[in-house]
Amino acid sequence: MGSVRHRSRARDRQEDRQGDRQEGRQRDRQEGRQRNRSDDGPWPARLPGRLRPLLRVRSVAGQVFVLQILVVALIITAAVVTLALQARRNSTHEAEARSRAVATTFAYSPQTLTAMTGPNPSEALQPVADRIVRVTDVDLIVVYSSDGVRYTHPDPSKIGKPVVGPLKPPTSPRTQQIDTSKGRAVVSYVPVTRPDGTIVGTVGVGITVHKVAGMAAEQLPVLLGTAGGALAVCAGGTALVSRRLLRQTHGLGPVEMTRMYDHHDAVLHAVREGVLIVEGDGQLVLANDEARRLLDLPTDAERRQVTDLGLSPDIVELMTSERTATDEVLLSADRLLAVNKRRTVPDDRGAGSVVTLRDTTELRALSGRAEASRERLSLLYDAGARIGSSLDVERTAHELAKVAVPRFADLVTVDLAEEVLRGEEPTGRSTVMRRAGVSTVHTGLPLMAVGETVRFPDATPQARCVKSGRAVLEADLSTAEGWRTLAPDRAEELLGHGFHSLIAVPLRARGTVLGSVDFWRSERAEPYDEGDVLFAEELSAWAAVALDNARRYTREHALAVTLQRSLLPRDLPDLSALEAAHRYLPAQAGVGGDWFDVIELSGARVALVVGDVVGHGLHAAATMGRLRTAVHNFATLDLPPDELLARVDDLVARLDRERADQGDDEGLIGATCLYVVYDPAVGRCSVARAGHPPPALVLPDGTVSFPDLPASPLLGLGGLPFETTEFEVPEGSQLVLYTDGLIESRDRDIDAGLEILRGALSHPDRTPEQTCDAVLDALLPNGGNDDVALLVARTRVLDPERVADWDVPAEAAAVPSVRAHVTRQLAAWDLTDASFTTELILSELVTNAIRHGTVPIHVRLLRDRNLICEVSDGSSTSPHLRQAADTDEGGRGLFLVARYAERWGTRYTPTGKVIWTEQPLDGTPGEPGGSMSGDDVLDLWSDATL
Repeated sequence: MGSVRHRSRARDRQEDRQGDRQEGRQRDRQEGRQRNRSDDGPWPARLPGRLRPLLRVRSVAGQVFVLQILVVALIITAAVVTLALQARRNSTHEAEARSRAVATTFAYSPQTLTAMTGPNPSEALQPVADRIVRVTDVDLIVVYSSDGVRYTHPDPSKIGKPVVGPLKPPTSPRTQQIDTSKGRAVVSYVPVTRPDGTIVGTVGVGITVHKVAGMAAEQLPVLLGTAGGALAVCAGGTALVSRRLLRQTHGLGPVEMTRMYDHHDAVLHAVREGVLIVEGDGQLVLANDEARRLLDLPTDAERRQVTDLGLSPDIVELMTSERTATDEVLLSADRLLAVNKRRTVPDDRGAGSVVTLRDTTELRALSGRAEASRERLSLLYDAGARIGSSLDVERTAHELAKVAVPRFADLVTVDLAEEVLRGEEPTGRSTVMRRAGVSTVHTGLPLMAVGETVRFPDATPQARCVKSGRAVLEADLSTAEGWRTLAPDRAEELLGHGFHSLIAVPLRARGTVLGSVDFWRSERAEPYDEGDVLFAEELSAWAAVALDNARRYTREHALAVTLQRSLLPRDLPDLSALEAAHRYLPAQAGVGGDWFDVIELSGARVALVVGDVVGHGLHAAATMGRLRTAVHNFATLDLPPDELLARVDDLVARLDRERADQGDDEGLIGATCLYVVYDPAVGRCSVARAGHPPPALVLPDGTVSFPDLPASPLLGLGGLPFETTEFEVPEGSQLVLYTDGLIESRDRDIDAGLEILRGALSHPDRTPEQTCDAVLDALLPNGGNDDVALLVARTRVLDPERVADWDVPAEAAAVPSVRAHVTRQLAAWDLTDASFTTELILSELVTNAIRHGTVPIHVRLLRDRNLICEVSDGSSTSPHLRQAADTDEGGRGLFLVARYAERWGTRYTPTGKVIWTEQPLDGTPGEPGGSMSGDDVLDLWSDATL
């Protein structure tokens, strides 16, 4: 209670001081305004510009200067008065001395005695007297006779006249002062005597005192000049002192300094920081109101020793010591004070000190909360930068677990629904999940590993948060029971490691619960509170968005990969012309538009194709599938490589126009293609390319070359024709087709890539599979940033014994001869079972060539995996299969060919066309309905026709 009363009295005193200070400030302002109006006076207008602000009466220097003027004026006045009095006295004495000297000289002159005793004294003495008056600057010289008659006088009318009144001649020189109309005058009388002492007369000389005083006046300017010089020296000294004072007082005058002192005193007692000044001997000199409040000082604290004020020992020790302190926190009663101490004179160890006090009791609590908020904002910022750095669901879950440990939790577990990990959207709020991320500061915790399935019972906080969609707080795990139902043994071990608080938060995105994240605390003693729950929900919301993005990307990526794989060939055909192997590496960022194909052509020939659609994603994959289908369909027409690329170019240009008409901005940017046709019967390749790198040819001796092919524009650009190049390919050589992603990258140009490829291919003993692996290991050891398609084919050449051909004359009688040759050749190949169908097919084809074609006519049999029959002629017309009418005599030959052959078709050559068929070696017909009997053949014609 005493402390309360003391604080109440202190507040009353402080209010009284504040009221007094306010009244004092009002008076100061009024006086200041009056002084501002009256202090300017005449000085500023008369002093030079630089001295004017220095010598204003309001400044200290101005006041000193005024005082000096007064002192100098008094001194000058006293000097002038003294000089006047002394001049007057000196003038009188000087006048007396001068008049006496003139009178004595004139009286004692022998000529004066002679003239006075002569017959006409006035005539002799008057000129002399006038001359002496002019020379000696006296006023008059009068010579008297012994009976008082004037012999000389300045007024001639008075000469010869006696003096009015009795005149007794002096017996000795004498002087007297008289007042005249011209002022005070001095007259000296000297007797004129004979040698015997008889007085003959008197000489009187008069002079006014002011004539002699004028000489003293001549000294007055010197005196005044000296006084003015002294005044100027005083003014200069005052200006110098004033300037120094202005520098030392920062331009403040007495009024401002007084006002500043009052303001400082008001501020000193108004600030919310205690201020103490302690002398070197430990005596308290000053304490402001806040210091009195914080330390509960008595009213008479000032001028007392700090050891007698009842302060805490720590504060007393700091005040009496010589050390400095900066924000040193000390306890005083129930307050935490931040104390600063500095000496008043830094270099003087015996000087006093200034101590400031600041109450940090509430500030510490506020700063703690502010620091926690700052850390959480920083954590949210880091979470936004680190969570979702990749579009991988499991990696994103691991990033969420890592970013919260140890800044918010000591253990974080992330569990996701099975559908989320597969990229699918969860169908419901299931409590069966898979562990996707774990992070902790402890080691050896009994935790489920990443990838394990977790089944949360309904009583667990995880199940409750998933079903409710809201976070669940378990502030005290030691008293909570629900979380133990998941694994009671592990729960006891977690409690043994110090875990005491848990927050389970659902991972929600777009209204769907993807899983849950658990935040566990063990290192900090305080449990989680509602503020922590809000932060955990905010952090989980950020992570849920990143997880949902990764899930959706996983789904889209899976769809794109599935589409891409469905558009690429799954297995290469088993061909006798070559042995092939392939590799396809999609880009790390998703699917792309690279593709390859191996197409079986007629006459045992094979087409090798590699292409590249610029771009990535579903659009590139879909475009790649369309181009591959188009190339495959054009290849079945047995078109030459340049013509095939021309048709594909038209297709791409048409697709671009269609997309542009539909307003689709994702039109084809470009596509490249390399088309190679290998003929094993002759060992030759026909190649054409559209903006694609050339193939690599590896000869049996290990020589690697890149055939020089004519450059052509990308598909879809049009404008330039494509060209076909042919070259020999020895048996056992390797043809290597690839896309630019294999040889070109960001840190390697295409020439360096080709050299590395050349080195990797210079091993002809490797199989195509081994070659593919060696090329990828050499060029892409860590994967690439672009799609890569690689196709390696080792060539074979058909044995000449398995090829038979004949020239056929353009005569119908040549058909039996052709059948006979074919029968013998099939018997030599041990294919007599195929004789009937082969003779039938060749008879129809040769007959059509003779009837409708032109020479030369040629027949070729190839014994490959199938029996191939080819009939060529010089005509470019192609037969068409049609259903013959009952009245038609012909038109059923191709129908028989189509029924007996497995495949048949027409291909064009520079000199004509070739009609070819393929049929099994065992002679069975190509149609799966079985062989045709003679009745089936007769059924092709009606009875009327027969």
